[in-house]
Amino acid sequence: MNSNAKILSTALATALSLGLVGQAHADEKGAKEKCYGIAKAGQNDCANLSGSHSCAGQASGDKAPDDWKYVARGSCKSEGGLTLEEARAKMKK
Repeated sequence: MNSNAKILSTALATALSLGLVGQAHADEKGAKEKCYGIAKAGQNDCANLSGSHSCAGQASGDKAPDDWKYVARGSCKSEGGLTLEEARAKMKK
């Protein structure tokens, strides 16, 4: 391998590794959590707890305790949402 190829491959490896580090840091800043009981009909993010549907956008009613949306970590309670444990307990009633 000639000198130019080594420099190019080193530069490429460095750029890629910096991109991955930056992405990991961005993921920490934008951390999300599942928040149950806040999704409006058709606006849930994925399958619900009861198993009546298995995909995003299939919630049939507003604020069902078994449907969830991703929210910024730590903001679920302020939006009136439930944790996983609270949602399961509410469904059993």
